[in-house]
Amino acid sequence: MEPAEVMRVNRALNKLAKLYRAAKARKLAALGLHPGQDVLLWLLAEERAGMTVSELAARLGVEPPTATRSLARLESGGWFRREPVPGDRRQVRIVVTEAGRALVPAIERAWAELAEEALGDLPERDLETTVSALERASTRLRGLVGEDALTEE
Repeated sequence: MEPAEVMRVNRALNKLAKLYRAAKARKLAALGLHPGQDVLLWLLAEERAGMTVSELAARLGVEPPTATRSLARLESGGWFRREPVPGDRRQVRIVVTEAGRALVPAIERAWAELAEEALGDLPERDLETTVSALERASTRLRGLVGEDALTEE
């Protein structure tokens, strides 16, 4: 890549990341959430019986202490409850409440709105090319920084 192209790619990716996160933060704030909490709550809601903190951490690609901190920040919303795991007093299951489950469609709407606002006017052909390119770039970067870098999105 030529230096001018390198600068253009660097600027475009940095700007996109910052703007996407800011736009997502605004949409989620209207729901009482911060970026990252949407994915956490959505994952929890997929498991009717709930999951342990370790299971949640593995699904999020983070360490259990990170998942514990994220849950602590979410706890005041009443969107989940902690239940003991039979046979293991050290473990608890995190189970989404009805209030948390009711929030999931609004989270999904926020995601859909953001996707539409960011890329909705692209022709289908360009959309597929763009998303594929972003996915390939993510895969390449994941190889450089590891899975733990995916703590929120």
